[in-house]
Amino acid sequence: MNVPLSDRPRRSKILFLAAIATLVFLNLYTFILAYPETTRLDSGIGSGAVRAKDFSAYYIGAWRLLHNPSQIYNNSFINDGEYQVYPQPAAYKYLPSFLVIISPFLSFGYQQALVAFDVFQFALLPLMAMLLYKLLSRKRLVLTFAVAIVVLLLPLPLHNWGLSASYFWQWGEGQAKVLETFLLLLAFYLGDSRRPLLSGIVFALAAFDPRFAALSLPLFVFYNRRNLKVSVESMLGALLASNFALLYPGTSSGFLKMVQGSTAVPFYYYTFIPLFMIISMTIVNGREMLAALARSIATR
Repeated sequence: MNVPLSDRPRRSKILFLAAIATLVFLNLYTFILAYPETTRLDSGIGSGAVRAKDFSAYYIGAWRLLHNPSQIYNNSFINDGEYQVYPQPAAYKYLPSFLVIISPFLSFGYQQALVAFDVFQFALLPLMAMLLYKLLSRKRLVLTFAVAIVVLLLPLPLHNWGLSASYFWQWGEGQAKVLETFLLLLAFYLGDSRRPLLSGIVFALAAFDPRFAALSLPLFVFYNRRNLKVSVESMLGALLASNFALLYPGTSSGFLKMVQGSTAVPFYYYTFIPLFMIISMTIVNGREMLAALARSIATR
């Protein structure tokens, strides 16, 4: 029998909080192991040429958004006052909207900004747990536990990468996949709590990586099914407004060139963080999603 969140016994809530504290602590172990990787100049996950951390694409891209927008998608050093990352900054492969989010980190030096971004995202883990607890309040507690393990720890102990290869490289590269996952969960929660306007805006921010926005669109529709028109309209409006930089001469052509030269679904360990969240949330809500779809078709 599924028990609503408000009716769950106090003991179950305490058990859940203890489980979340354990998962965050275990993730902290991986974070500590990954910290030295943030300072290394190596080939990262792959092999071959030495390359800068993924965070370099965000840091340099944010600087260019403010000073030289036409060069956002240029992954070479430009001698116009920007910070020089060796051997060259990583290629920026997101929508410009993400650079608006990352721009406050320009107040730090490059290495300090990378660590600050990691710490900021680590602090989102308990908030993600809370969102999962709310979203899955009508599910059995064991299912909530299972999804929390997938999302907050994603156990994948490989090599010397702690308990999770995905989180090791998330922290080591200064990646943005925890922020991506948090924004998607927040959009779902806002939709489920009947705040479609905010849900659409947050989902638009989460769409800085369009691949995961596309994969999670069925969940977005499901959680906003009561006010879908409002949520979609606000999402489209926010998506256009937050990507204003594409109107700048040279930026849109750089974006299209980047898209044409990119692999649609690169299999990096850190991509599993939002991907497995979307898969697990879809599986857990699968029956209700199909029922909602059937009702929608029947009423037409």
